[in-house]
Amino acid sequence: MCDWGGEMSPIETRIVSRSKLDLTGRLTKKKWKKRFKFIFWILIGLILTSLAFNVFVRLPINSNHTVDGILVLGGSIRREIYAARIASQYQEVPIIVSQGSKPPCIKLIFQREQADMDNVWIEQCAHSTFDNFFFCVPFLQKHRVHKVKVITSQSHLPRAKWLAQIHLGAKGIAVEVDTPKERGVPGNHESDLKTFLDVTRSLMWAVVSQLIQPPCFQVTPLQAVNLSEWYDKGFSCESQGGLSQLGRPNHSKKDGLRSTQP
Repeated sequence: MCDWGGEMSPIETRIVSRSKLDLTGRLTKKKWKKRFKFIFWILIGLILTSLAFNVFVRLPINSNHTVDGILVLGGSIRREIYAARIASQYQEVPIIVSQGSKPPCIKLIFQREQADMDNVWIEQCAHSTFDNFFFCVPFLQKHRVHKVKVITSQSHLPRAKWLAQIHLGAKGIAVEVDTPKERGVPGNHESDLKTFLDVTRSLMWAVVSQLIQPPCFQVTPLQAVNLSEWYDKGFSCESQGGLSQLGRPNHSKKDGLRSTQP
C-alpha cells in the first residue's frame, strides 16, 4: 500500500518512471511527425512551384524560340534518314536518336547524306515511347535546349505528340513535331488503352521529374560508332534504308553488311 505521508515504494517509483518515459516518447514521436509533415509539404510546394514556373513562364517564352534540339523517336529508319537530311539546316544543334536502328545503320545513313555527326548521339536505354522521353529529356536539359523538334511518324500520333508536350513541357521545353513520309507501316502500333496508360503515367512523372532525373548509361556519340567492329560481328538494316549497297570496302559480301532487303 502507498504511504501517503512518506516516500513511494520501489514499485510505485518504477511505475512513475515508466509513465514519464512513455510521455517523453510520445512527445518525441509527435515532434518527428510534425517535422516530417513540414518537410513533406515543403517538398510538395517546391515541386508544384517548379512545375508551375516551367509550364506558365518558361514554356510560353521558349515557344517563340528557334529549334535548338532534335529528338528522333525510334520505330522507323525513315525518321533517321529525314534527320540526316535536315541536319545541315540545324548546325551546332544536338540530335539524339532514341532507340532507333542499329548504330552502324544510323552512321551509314549520316555518312551517305554527308551530314555532320559531331552533335549526334544514340540513346539505347528506351524500350517504349514513354522511355524515349523519360531518358532523353535529361540529355536535352543538359544541352540547355529551349525548343525540340520531335521526329516521328503520322501513325505514331497523337500519343507521341501528347507525351512530348507533357514530358518536355514539364521542363519548360517547347515542342515542334515533324512527321516525314513513310513507306509501309512503322513499328509503332497505337491503341486507345496504350495512349491512356502512357498519358496517365506521363502526367504523374511530370510532377516527380521536378526532383528526379533518371540516368542513361547507354548514350553514344555517333562518331564513336566503330563500323569495322560492326562489320566483323555482322548486322542488318531495314530495307527502306537502302544501305545494302554500302558493303564493307575492299571486303567480300560475306564480311559486308547484310540487309533485310529481299
